[in-house]
Amino acid sequence: MKTFRKFLTIPLFLLSSLIASSEFYTPKEDLDSIQENKKEDVNLPNVLLLGDSISIGYTPAVIELLDGVANVSRPTNKARVNCGDTERGLKDLNKWLGDKKWDVIHFNWGLHDLCFRHPEAKTYGKRDKVNGSVSVPIEKYQQNLEQLVERLEKTGATLIWASTTKVPEDEAGRFVGDDLRYNAAAKQVMDNHGIAIDDLYALTASMDASSFSKPGDVHFAKAGSEKMAAQVAAEITKALKQEDAAK
Repeated sequence: MKTFRKFLTIPLFLLSSLIASSEFYTPKEDLDSIQENKKEDVNLPNVLLLGDSISIGYTPAVIELLDGVANVSRPTNKARVNCGDTERGLKDLNKWLGDKKWDVIHFNWGLHDLCFRHPEAKTYGKRDKVNGSVSVPIEKYQQNLEQLVERLEKTGATLIWASTTKVPEDEAGRFVGDDLRYNAAAKQVMDNHGIAIDDLYALTASMDASSFSKPGDVHFAKAGSEKMAAQVAAEITKALKQEDAAK
């Protein structure tokens, strides 16, 4: 039977207050795996990771893989900030960037933008793709990304966009296929700006069920996060080598 999307009219101010009233969800095991940023080596380049809980999951392994190569950071507050959707990005990006000189910024928004939520849903994050409304419509998502990229370009850093990871079957607030639609919209922005793409969607789409935390969940088990970390670290290393060659 074909699935129809049911949209209820939820005032935008209500959805905004719903999201603002609580942090974007991150599994406890991922939060606990990240410690405060290490003392930085002033002789190494600075790398910033921006993204949601998926990126929080792969951050520790990226830090380990790039030990002695780069200072890898996330936004402050014990390196645990979930960057949420593009609306939160627009609100907080200047704070996250701070006044540090960044050499490479690896970034993503998407899973929270395409998520359907309803204020009375019982699932974590108020996810509800039957009765809810999409957090950020795709046209607005693309517009927001354009603004975010323009701000990131002002840092002078080499930028790497991470495509949004796979939405599994039976996810409570997300439709399979919207990951592809939102990634296509993001790719248009990145191509227009000449920004490299780290295709984490292709990687996660190739993973078997054991790489995910559980059926119907967008989050990953440690093995899945480590696979992503290896690819993220490789893309960052490539960007750093290109920077060195250009000097």
